[in-house]
Amino acid sequence: MSGELMQALERLEEERGIAKKILLEAVETALVSAYKKNFGGTGQNVRVQIEDRTGVIQVYSVKTIVENVEDAASQVALSIMRAEDPSAEVGDLIEEEITPREFGRIAAQTAKQVIVQRIREAEREIVYQEFQKREQEIVAGTVQRIEKRNVYVDLGRIEAVLSPTEQIPRESYRQSERIKVYVTEVKQGPRGPQIHVSRLHPGLLKRLFEQEVPEIREGIVEIKTIAREPGARSKIAVASRDRNVDPVGACVGPKGSRVQMVVDELRGEKIDIVPWNLDASLFVASALQPAKVVRVEIDEETKTAKVIVPDNQLSLAIGREGQNARLAAKLTGWRIDIKNEMQMREAEAAKLFVDLTEEELAQYAQADSVAAPADGAATTQPDGAGAAEAATTEATTTEAGATEAAGAAAEPAASGEGAGAAS
Repeated sequence: MSGELMQALERLEEERGIAKKILLEAVETALVSAYKKNFGGTGQNVRVQIEDRTGVIQVYSVKTIVENVEDAASQVALSIMRAEDPSAEVGDLIEEEITPREFGRIAAQTAKQVIVQRIREAEREIVYQEFQKREQEIVAGTVQRIEKRNVYVDLGRIEAVLSPTEQIPRESYRQSERIKVYVTEVKQGPRGPQIHVSRLHPGLLKRLFEQEVPEIREGIVEIKTIAREPGARSKIAVASRDRNVDPVGACVGPKGSRVQMVVDELRGEKIDIVPWNLDASLFVASALQPAKVVRVEIDEETKTAKVIVPDNQLSLAIGREGQNARLAAKLTGWRIDIKNEMQMREAEAAKLFVDLTEEELAQYAQADSVAAPADGAATTQPDGAGAAEAATTEATTTEAGATEAAGAAAEPAASGEGAGAAS
């Protein structure tokens, strides 16, 4: 058995990478427990030694020298030891070999159990170390089974768990289907490593682009920020370290091939790729694509961006159920207030009356009603209204005779303009 044991340990060291010394120590510890269970009491102090070259197993009883013996299993009297060794002192340890003849069979069974257990532990540790390095990375696997909405993904040497909270809404999975997942956490559990993965995490989108875009892998193009509503729409902001490389074009690829690969993996999730800019107003304007922006007003104190868009672009800028504006706010980190040009004109007009008192507003309204023409046609013809108003002013500042003459002259002119407007 001794030779076979050493050969087995050497093969394990070569094939599994488990050090022979570690396995020997584990077997020795297990043999101590086996000896106490089969041949001695639990209070006995025992040491097992396996010779490194031959594999010979020896069991030693270890006792402490004392003046008065209280526990014969672990102590020996000083007087007895002085008879054998005059230099013996209280507190010294002595060892005596007590290897049983039939201990070989027990040792073989114990060694086998320990080695199998250590192999399992070593394999679990290897898997744990491997996947711990792959945290925040993408791995590809096959859907093994689905239990209680948990999807178990076979990664080759271990299964990963895709919990319901990490699944894309309304996304379904089929057994034996191959999918890519993002490793969020790797931890050691009582039954081995536990690997948790996600299809929701923004890191999945980033790693997918890294796989498809060589410029990102090489560090020429950088993904600055990501805003994602999984299964519906995402926005990414990209920048280039090389003036000659268009970051958006690099991510889109020839005829949209690169971004299409990412969209296909995410099963149709729409992706907007916008250029990142240090200028907040330009960045916010880009983030609201595909809507066109007239101008952006930045308020640094409140971290608010007021965005003005053409009248026909308001619904596009806001998006369905506010999705486009919401993603743009997440992408830029700014609170975005979107208005169309008509709303801005109304708001600016309202500001003209903010500082007026109620009396001034009443006077302005009364003057406006007096000056307003009675005829609707005059409203659309500012020239005719101006002529009538001028005639009225002149009438109040001239004598009575001049007034009648001016009035007579003005009357046919106003009526002629009115007829022209109507016609």
